Amino acid sequence: MKEWTGDEVSRRIAAEERVIVYLYTPLCGTCQLAKKMMVVAEAALGMEVGMTDLNYAPKLALQYEVESVPCLLIFRNGEVAKRVYAFQSVEHVYHALKDA
Repeated sequence: MKEWTGDEVSRRIAAEERVIVYLYTPLCGTCQLAKKMMVVAEAALGMEVGMTDLNYAPKLALQYEVESVPCLLIFRNGEVAKRVYAFQSVEHVYHALKDA
């Protein structure tokens, strides 16, 4: 996963059909575990997933009504198509991404 700024996330949402972004904060222990799951699932599927530290992108949290971190947002044609807050297992994350 590559680190994306809030501006880059917004630009990609406006320009691309499908955008997948993982939102986190560095001090969140659950986020660190979820990131490991995301890396495995992303590699298995060969998809591009961006990650954004919400401490530096609070406008994204407000705009897309992010309730907590970690959060996986999947956009289709500029709209939120899916939100994932519960990162139960690598398999769960894999299927969330595969179905994106």
